[in-house]
Amino acid sequence: MSSIENHRRFWPRHRWWLWTGLTGAAVLLLASFMSRGDAVPVRAARVLRSTIRTVVSTNGKVEPLAYFEAHAPMPTTVKKLLVREGDRVKRGQPLVEMDDAEARSVAARALAQIRASQAALSAVRSGGTQEEVLTLESDLSKARTSRDTAQRNLDALERLEKDGAASPGEVKAAQDQFERANADVSLLEQKQKDRYSGAEVAKVEAQRSEAQAAYDAAENTLDQLNIRAPFDGMVFSLPVLAGAYVNAGQLILQEADLSKVRVRAFVDEPDIGRLAPGNPIEVTWDAMPGRVWLSTVTALPTVIKLHNTRNVGETTCVVDNHDFKLLPNVNVGVTIVTGEHQNVLTVPREALHQEEGSIYVYEIMDNELHRRDIQTSISNLTQVEVTGGLQENALVALAPLNTKPLHDGLAVKVVR
Repeated sequence: MSSIENHRRFWPRHRWWLWTGLTGAAVLLLASFMSRGDAVPVRAARVLRSTIRTVVSTNGKVEPLAYFEAHAPMPTTVKKLLVREGDRVKRGQPLVEMDDAEARSVAARALAQIRASQAALSAVRSGGTQEEVLTLESDLSKARTSRDTAQRNLDALERLEKDGAASPGEVKAAQDQFERANADVSLLEQKQKDRYSGAEVAKVEAQRSEAQAAYDAAENTLDQLNIRAPFDGMVFSLPVLAGAYVNAGQLILQEADLSKVRVRAFVDEPDIGRLAPGNPIEVTWDAMPGRVWLSTVTALPTVIKLHNTRNVGETTCVVDNHDFKLLPNVNVGVTIVTGEHQNVLTVPREALHQEEGSIYVYEIMDNELHRRDIQTSISNLTQVEVTGGLQENALVALAPLNTKPLHDGLAVKVVR
């Protein structure tokens, strides 16, 4: 076999091994070049002056500050609707009329009971009705006359007994007659003074109080059947129709003063400690893109609640809603500014490194990294405020574009 034929047979059999060897050599050659300290490509950023804010972003719900709900006080029929949903109303303005015939009848009966109980109480306090008082006075006058006559008769018989003109039996009979007459006078005088016992007076007074309470309840029912606006506001819910039958407790109308509204924000538990009274708040609503309502925190969370799947605290603020765009019960976005520093040095968070409690960055000077320990203040998701260790406009390294780690003295090439 010739050498040419041997060569032809060798190449197909060992071609894969040859390619593997060549690839390995290329990798070793590239590694050797990289190990010679060639510049590492990195991204970089300048230390600039700007405004930095730390915020808590969450969601919230709009509530009216002044709110009124009217419910049917009894089963009845809606007679008239004097307003429509969306109408602005004035305090005292009639809104809804419901059938109040039964309530008026109850009120009339209660009023009659009040007058009857007042008359009974007056009679008790004065010793009875006028007829009873006059009759008692007449009886008392007669009893006193009879007593006086019995007294004169007894005196005369006692004088006659001394002269022997009257017997002891006649004197004794006259004495008995006088005592009976005197007892009648004492009884009538006692009736005139204390005709009714304390328990009887208390009973009549209780009846009078009960009648007054029944009348007040009837008047309150009448007020609820004829609904008036308790304050200036807007009717935002009117879920009934004229002529409809309603059950006791059924919702008739909702009114609110929407010139100012309360926004209740749901803050996740880890962020609650960052809140403070007076923190600026920005409220947004998806239905009105670009519109921002401004306010401040007025109340801090006092308890942690389960809201859907989140543990949250509720914080509130009052928002000026003079154009009535924010509606009750809508869901809004809430941004609470927990810190804001203006005209301060800032660097991207990506530039920061931490080691044994020290925070540092790598400043790029003459295409070489130089470690700089820095002092920081507030930060957010993208920026950190630098309070010491760096000068304005300094160039700091961000992440390398390969896997080579950054270190002090490393040669780098800034990639824009």
